[in-house]
Amino acid sequence: MPRERGEKVIATNRRARHEYAIEKTYEAGLVLTGTEVKSLRQGRANLSDGYAFIDGGQAYLDAVNIPEYSQGHWTNHSAKRTRKLLLHKDEIVKLSHAISAGGYTLVPLRLYFSDGRAKVEIAVAKGKREFEKRQTIREREDKREAERAMRTRNRMGD
Repeated sequence: MPRERGEKVIATNRRARHEYAIEKTYEAGLVLTGTEVKSLRQGRANLSDGYAFIDGGQAYLDAVNIPEYSQGHWTNHSAKRTRKLLLHKDEIVKLSHAISAGGYTLVPLRLYFSDGRAKVEIAVAKGKREFEKRQTIREREDKREAERAMRTRNRMGD
């Protein structure tokens, strides 16, 4: 059987891009049990409440919901357990410095399989205030409206 190739997205955290200003992203591996991998292959995961933290020189992912595997039995995993992230030591040091600077947090953006291995994209992010969220929405709507006007103008010229 040939190995998997390419990237298959399992879950994305759309709310994170709305709630936080993303500074820098990192790709990290995950330490998972067998039933967690099988559950992910079924496309079942929820990143909305998840966050990452650094403790004792190790990075961890917490509150990410990977539901129990439906055909699992007594070996099944707990759905919201803390999972270890696989990062290089220098990346962990950079992340810990960014978090300790204040106002920053680690947020998971998406969970995916890359060449058959489970990966998570985490971001160093700063929380947005309410007026910043409204401003982002307004800018997006203005951009859409401008593109719509350009399309109608280009159609008239034909």
